[in-house]
Amino acid sequence: MADPKLRLANVVRAYRSGDVRLEVLRGVDLSIEAGETVALVAPSGAGKSTLLHLAGLLERPDAGDVYVLGRTTSAMNDSERSAVRRDAIGFVYQFHHLLREFSAVENVVLPQMIAGKSRSEAEVRAEALLRGFGLGHRLEHTPPRLSGGEQQRVAIARALANSPAVLLADEPTGNLDVATADAVFGQLMQTLRERSVAALIATHNPDLAARMDRRVTLREGRVEVLP
Repeated sequence: MADPKLRLANVVRAYRSGDVRLEVLRGVDLSIEAGETVALVAPSGAGKSTLLHLAGLLERPDAGDVYVLGRTTSAMNDSERSAVRRDAIGFVYQFHHLLREFSAVENVVLPQMIAGKSRSEAEVRAEALLRGFGLGHRLEHTPPRLSGGEQQRVAIARALANSPAVLLADEPTGNLDVATADAVFGQLMQTLRERSVAALIATHNPDLAARMDRRVTLREGRVEVLP
C-alpha cells in the first residue's frame, strides 16, 4: 500500500508565555490518503491553526514528525521545507492574502512561475482554474474590485495552481453566502478527487463537513475521529 500523502506522527507543539508552557498539541496522529478529504471541526482555541501550520511545514513540531509524500521532514533545512511547500502543498488561508496590485489571473500565475512554469503556460492554467470557479468575467480584476467571495475563489484557484499533492484549508468558504459556498465547495471537492489530492479542511460548517470522507476534532491536544 502506498504511503499516505500526509502523515503527522505523535506531533507535539507547545508555546511559552513567560514562565507558563501552554501545550496545544499533545501527540497528534493523523494520516490522509490520496484523494481523501478530512474535515477538521473544532472550537476556536483548540489548536486548528497550529495543526494546519505544522502540516504545511510553516512551523516545526517540538516532538514527532510530519511526513509529506512519505518523506520525513524533521531533518530538512528551511530551503528543503520551502521546496516541499512550493511543490507539494497548496494553502487556502482564512484571510485570502491575495496581492492587491495584481489581477486575479496574475495572482494564480505567480506561484506557477515561481515553480518554474513559463508565463504563457501559467496563464492558460490560471484562466482555466478561474473559469472553473465562475470567475471568467473577473480575470483582470484586482482584489479590491472583487467581492469577499470572489477573492476566496481566487485564493482556492491559487492553491490548486501547482497541482499539489496536499491541500490545507482554513474555512475556505467562510466568506461566501450559502448558495455560492455550496457551488464553490462542490467544485473544490470534484477537483480534489479528480486529481487525487489529500485535503485537510478546517470548517465550522457542519453541512460541508458532512460531505467530506472523514471528520476529526481536537480534544485535549489530540485528534479524535467524529462519527
